[in-house]
Amino acid sequence: MSADHYFTAEPDAPLRRGEIEFTVAGRDYRLAVASGVFSAGRLDPGTAVLLRKGGLPGAAAEGTFLDLGCGYGPIACVLASEAPRVTVYAVDVNARARDLATENAGQLGLADRVLVRSPDEVPQDVTFTEIWSNPPTHIGKAGLHGLLEHWLQRLAPGGTAWLVINRHLGGDSLHTWLVGLGWNVERVASQKGFRVLRVTGKSAD
Repeated sequence: MSADHYFTAEPDAPLRRGEIEFTVAGRDYRLAVASGVFSAGRLDPGTAVLLRKGGLPGAAAEGTFLDLGCGYGPIACVLASEAPRVTVYAVDVNARARDLATENAGQLGLADRVLVRSPDEVPQDVTFTEIWSNPPTHIGKAGLHGLLEHWLQRLAPGGTAWLVINRHLGGDSLHTWLVGLGWNVERVASQKGFRVLRVTGKSAD
């Protein structure tokens, strides 16, 4: 089994393509996947819980969203499909994942609103109305904390972040850590071993 994950910039695994199908909010999706990209065999259970239990935007939603660690793009594609006025930055370090996310957004007619980028390609002045993420817990606590600190500070005033974390991989301790940093955190769901957290603006210092 390849050791490549979605935090590998250039996967070494030979390219083996496939497709997965899933349904969210009554819409059916068929997305291209490939080896060397996170959860290429199926929609990751954590992502599925997040999309089922998080507060998906409605058709009237506006603003700029972030899918952090987008992989082949399931979250970004769902957000852009549900909210046709929203622009979604789909960000991943994995070049193969970005290629797939670009392809999948294009196939769904979302290429003009799903902006697939590496982390360094996101303009510094962009802030996000919403951040959605099934973050890479396997990079370790320090790496995960650094990742979330960097991107959460780019939430726009009044913005919301939706995170899903495996309870056995530190979901509850992450909740406590975020509260300790001053964020308002609500656990909105706990399902199949995953915590769905709603994170909103930091309390005033």
